[in-house]
Amino acid sequence: MNKLFSIGFWSAVARFILRNRTLILIFIAVITVLLALQWKNMRFTYTEANLLPDDHPVNVEYDTFLSKFGEEGNLIVIGIKDSTLFKPETFKAWNQLAHDINSKDAVDLTLSVGNLQKLVKRKDTTAFAMEPLVLDTIYSEENLQQLEYELFERLPFYEGLIYSPGKTSVRTAVYLKKEIVNTAGRKDFIVKELIPLLDTFKDETGLTVHTSGMPYIRTLNAQNIIDEIGMFIAAALLVTSLIFFFFFRSFRATLISMITVIIGVMWAFGILGLLHYEITVLTALIPPLIIVIGIPNCIFLINKYQQEIKQHGNQAKSLQRVIAKVGNATLMTNVTTASGFATFILTNSKLLKEFGIVASICIIAIFLLSLFIIPIVYSYMNIPKYKHLKHLNKTWINSFVDWMERMVKHHSVAIYIASVTLLATGIIGIYNIKISGSLIEDMPKSTQFFKDIRFFEKEYEGIMPLEILIDTKRERGVMKLATLKRMDELQEYLEEIPELAKPISAVNLIKYSKQAYYNGNPEYYQLPNSQEQSFILSYAKSSAGDTNLLSSYVDSTGQYARITTFMKDTETDRFDRIEEDIKAKIAKVFPAERYEVSVTGKALVFQKGTKYLVTNLVISLSLAILLIALFMAWMFRSFRMILVSLLPNLLPLLITAGLMGFLGIPIKPSTILVFSIAFGISVDDTIHFLAKYRQELIANNWKIKKSVYAALRETGVSMFYTSIVLFFGFSVFTISSFGGTVALGALVSVTLVFAMLANLLLLPALLLSLEKSIANKRTFKKPALKIFPDSEDEEAENASEN
Repeated sequence: MNKLFSIGFWSAVARFILRNRTLILIFIAVITVLLALQWKNMRFTYTEANLLPDDHPVNVEYDTFLSKFGEEGNLIVIGIKDSTLFKPETFKAWNQLAHDINSKDAVDLTLSVGNLQKLVKRKDTTAFAMEPLVLDTIYSEENLQQLEYELFERLPFYEGLIYSPGKTSVRTAVYLKKEIVNTAGRKDFIVKELIPLLDTFKDETGLTVHTSGMPYIRTLNAQNIIDEIGMFIAAALLVTSLIFFFFFRSFRATLISMITVIIGVMWAFGILGLLHYEITVLTALIPPLIIVIGIPNCIFLINKYQQEIKQHGNQAKSLQRVIAKVGNATLMTNVTTASGFATFILTNSKLLKEFGIVASICIIAIFLLSLFIIPIVYSYMNIPKYKHLKHLNKTWINSFVDWMERMVKHHSVAIYIASVTLLATGIIGIYNIKISGSLIEDMPKSTQFFKDIRFFEKEYEGIMPLEILIDTKRERGVMKLATLKRMDELQEYLEEIPELAKPISAVNLIKYSKQAYYNGNPEYYQLPNSQEQSFILSYAKSSAGDTNLLSSYVDSTGQYARITTFMKDTETDRFDRIEEDIKAKIAKVFPAERYEVSVTGKALVFQKGTKYLVTNLVISLSLAILLIALFMAWMFRSFRMILVSLLPNLLPLLITAGLMGFLGIPIKPSTILVFSIAFGISVDDTIHFLAKYRQELIANNWKIKKSVYAALRETGVSMFYTSIVLFFGFSVFTISSFGGTVALGALVSVTLVFAMLANLLLLPALLLSLEKSIANKRTFKKPALKIFPDSEDEEAENASEN
């Protein structure tokens, strides 16, 4: 009954498509226009990708911190390391640059050497005042030398903030208005205002300026993603069209296929706009991915059409068979590929969910476009000429098929030995895989902003924000001397960790207050003792409103304090140990009954997000394997066939994981997709081969060897063509400037090559070796879904039953 339904259904689909050609093309054009209108809703992300669910404890702690102190990532730093800085001409230009930046609407304030304030004790009241550090408006070498001495030797408060701990460089701190940090206004300021100012300064002075900070890094990194989308699409179209033409030697076949996938790309952008999803580093991969996955659909359909034309020359019959026979098989392969991506929807990561939703919808969409456009366009054209069919008789392709058959027939033991060796090597390599939670590892290494990150890491010992939030559980509890001493002890501990920059908090300001009380003597840059606390803390408290220094580090109630430090790019294992040590120190210094202390910040959130993503990878990959196993069970109704079909697809994944271990490629948000993408695509070849194998079994009265070799010859060419297209298609990602995208493209390409060889060599060898236990009518039951329904198959099955 299922069989008859399947045959009738696909015959009806074929008739519907060919009888309503014009209407279908109009419908596709209308949908394309409507989706193109949604492009205006596409927007590029202005925030970091949060890999954690909203209710995750790490996110909850981070949100608590933001509610007390606002956006942390609003600091841009502009650094200079040059011996001429404290020369009149250079200093004037540097000071003017800070003044010009400060005048911009997007800037809250700037701290630079030229506009620094120093804390001095007022004589008329118990308070401090802020006085300019630079009093002269005309700069001379003498007063600038005095300024240099005072800054480096008498103002330890500004160490790590304005000048480097090694006293070799200075920087200007630019604080953006917090309300624009996660909006398009941030990009407008950086691209249209800040960068032109910096370029002018460099041109006029000839000095090297280094710029960094999270808003700056995020803006330029996002711009790189935008620039690469067009590059990927162009490269994918070029590579796939060249390979397609090489195989088919037909301009019209190539053009039809390119038009089909270009419409698919337009739909992909339209779906992103329709769903109002942001374009992230993951969703940016979908348009070129659609090209790479869509071309194999075109290959199967056009190849079958040309085979049919060569066989009997009847165009109507050929087109009907293309839709009815290959359409069904292609649907199944696209469904399995889409299923691999759809498993990401079940994760709790918003980033992965959106990627999974759009990718799976687009894969089904490109299948439908291929199924409709290719037969309809060919129906309007003349029958292919002999020159268009010559590729079907290529000698080198036949030689490749002969080689596969010889290997399966005479060298099955060698195939098994090679498979076991690769499996063992892969397992060994897996133990060397590391997890990376680095925020900057995937960033383009050749760009100036990446080199600037390394500059600030070297000079200022960190760039990624790490925050410690302290809840004293009582109002004005932060300014108690006991609390300040505990904070100071923790800060001293943080300073000893080589991966962390010098921390800053209210403690630094209180130390500066004592120094100011003792007439600026740097020897008094320390917390007040119990005798001094009453009058020095009263000075600091009464000055807080005037200086506004405390508001960044203590909330308005005085109950919450923050300790801010910056972290170098650190390996995940080392980060975990640092976090564990900090929490142990916190537990020791801050009694739990009196204080509630949490470690948070962007650096920690990203690290935890990466680990969470790895867990979701295991879950999504397991779901993909289970889903496809169930799909195989539904198709073939044989448990043994499920095991046989999964082995050739799991082996390439293990080999790739081993390669990652040996080559030092870590598991990270970018490379985490490799396994699900590769598995979802590689299983398509298995479905094609096994479907044809079952068809041959019926036609050859359950003669296993004859059926295996016939299936190998029939599907080998198409599998080889599609694998080559996929290999070079995914290889275009290696031209990316993002390390993670390069690794993703290379790893998926390698995995698919191993998957092709496994499906063409290991799978047939297994079928021959296990022929007695899996290939008979009793164990290999009729499939629930008939993959290749056509009259030939019907006749073959009827003959075998008679």
